[in-house]
Amino acid sequence: MTIQIGDRIPEVVLKYIDDGVQAIDTPTLFEGRKVVLFAVPGAFTPTCSERHLPGFVEHFDRFQERGIHVACMAVNDPFVMQAWGEAQQVPKGLRMLSDGNADLTRALGLEMDASGYGMGVRSKRFALYAEDGIVKQLFVEAPGEFKVSGAEHVLAQLEG
Repeated sequence: MTIQIGDRIPEVVLKYIDDGVQAIDTPTLFEGRKVVLFAVPGAFTPTCSERHLPGFVEHFDRFQERGIHVACMAVNDPFVMQAWGEAQQVPKGLRMLSDGNADLTRALGLEMDASGYGMGVRSKRFALYAEDGIVKQLFVEAPGEFKVSGAEHVLAQLEG
């Protein structure tokens, strides 16, 4: 079942690189904070690299001004996420999170089968806004689309 507005973010451990591979659980990531988590089907893929992540890089300061933490997640390993973040000049503070086994993706009910592209189980393209671990807004893209999960749209909803 897909996560809904009002639901608590499931407890899962994600990975990231910071002086080696580090683990962070979702309660640590979300509780006591305002967080936008956006997910992409894959690091270094066209729409993800040309539009999705760059929008959050470009508007990162606007989220920070509102006290909102930003995290990017993909079903890739933490080394790929680090390399992609470096290639995209991700600002310090924008977390690049690895959901390598799709644990959070599955717990959210937002997985998709990309095996036809040789990619296995991946995350649907989405963004969510949570306060203290509770989903307040959810933006899930239809397959092949990029309309509602970008930084500009999320900001417009948060400001509206």
